[in-house]
Amino acid sequence: MSFTGKYQLESQENFESFMKAIGLPDELIQKGKDIKSLSEIEENGDNFKVTVTTGTKVLVNTFIVGQEADLETVTGEKIKAVVKREGNKLMVSLKGIESVTELVDANTIVNTMTLGGIVYKRISKRV
Repeated sequence: MSFTGKYQLESQENFESFMKAIGLPDELIQKGKDIKSLSEIEENGDNFKVTVTTGTKVLVNTFIVGQEADLETVTGEKIKAVVKREGNKLMVSLKGIESVTELVDANTIVNTMTLGGIVYKRISKRV
């Protein structure tokens, strides 16, 4: 299955506690909790471009699976990391945050981020 497509955020669990744990200010957490982000993924072999639009903020990450890349985090920080792929899962570790993005079926992506025992889950559907 290909990740390529546009996905609208359907639901999320533990948004506020996770965003506090990574150091996002309360005013940004309150602004962001009700915004439905749109993710666009372009996959070409091992080359990926992921664009996430949340309100007026646009985050773009490009990477090649298995190679080090500069990835921007939710807080805007750039971190060198290697994205790995196992089947329909993309996995990366960013500054103690373990992120797994799984294509669970042709229309659903689940992104799970874990930091110090706090698990944040986002479920997005293809549009």
